[in-house]
Amino acid sequence: MTTSTHGIRSPERTGAVAARATGLSKVYGQGETRVVALDGVDVAFRQGEFTAIMGPSGSGKSTLMHCMAGLDSFSGGSVCIGEVELSGLKDKKLTRLRRDRIGFVFQAFNLLPTLTALENITLPMDIAGRRPDTEWLHQVVETVGLSGRLKHRPGQLSGGQQQRVAVARALASRPEIIFADEPTGNLDSRSGAEVLGFLRNSVRELGQTVVMVTHDPTAASYADRVVFLADGRIVDDMADPTPESVLERMARFDTKRRTN
Repeated sequence: MTTSTHGIRSPERTGAVAARATGLSKVYGQGETRVVALDGVDVAFRQGEFTAIMGPSGSGKSTLMHCMAGLDSFSGGSVCIGEVELSGLKDKKLTRLRRDRIGFVFQAFNLLPTLTALENITLPMDIAGRRPDTEWLHQVVETVGLSGRLKHRPGQLSGGQQQRVAVARALASRPEIIFADEPTGNLDSRSGAEVLGFLRNSVRELGQTVVMVTHDPTAASYADRVVFLADGRIVDDMADPTPESVLERMARFDTKRRTN
């Protein structure tokens, strides 16, 4: 067993890979307008691990997440979710893979205002014609602390509670991996800490795999590992991060970029 800086004990990791990119590239435009967003990225995210992706604005961190989650196409290389290569999938199969095997949490909560919290949580499964696993759903709701709010609509919930609904929605279908893009960006520090704690608990208690893009060293410290990007390339990889170690590493990158 391993222990994070927040005292949360994580299960032993199997070493199995939930998602992998090999030689991944993403290029926008041509000629003078050509921009290389990702430049031959090799990275793997292990099952049962919480990974944060960090880097300065324009480093490619959100592009990396979107390509690996099947939300954006890529120019070269490969992406696998488990053993499935994304580039070989037609639109219908890619849509099914995103629906059945991947969970998403974004900065915007993306909740339907006319539905209750519970209805928002189960909506993706309802659309897919799948019945939720009652025992798993109860465990998810308990983990994110929403038991007393399931009948409330989004307008009756705080921002932190709405993001908890979004986290529960991502977890409810029991995906192989969850991608979270700046999930605390619209929250105050207390609500943000709660949501990060719930994401971390989903790894510890539910065996989930989480990959989170963030610019916040404190948010990154909830992760087991931080991957750093700069100019579309992975430039560092840190285990057992603390806010101080992440901030120091980011400052070092900024200094290096200014002197180059």
